[in-house]
Amino acid sequence: MARPSYHLVVQHVERMPRRILEEQPEVVREYVKGKRGVYALYKRSKLYYVGLASNLRRRLKQHLRDRHAGVLDSFSMYLTESDAHLRELVGAD
Repeated sequence: MARPSYHLVVQHVERMPRRILEEQPEVVREYVKGKRGVYALYKRSKLYYVGLASNLRRRLKQHLRDRHAGVLDSFSMYLTESDAHLRELVGAD
């Protein structure tokens, strides 16, 4: 009997420009609506912050106003099936 496939990351987008969050929030909203995952923030093409979020849309929107607002120029998102998968991705218990 074949084992079911098991994927920690079910969808992803990489190196999206910040302006997508600002100018086309509906695109992000539809893509991540109700999804959780890991996200990465970039400053001048260099990774500077990685976070976990059970509500990616809300968390990325917060970063447009918090201490990351002045340096965030692009972002990546890695969507997972459940919160348990988030912990597996970063090796947390």
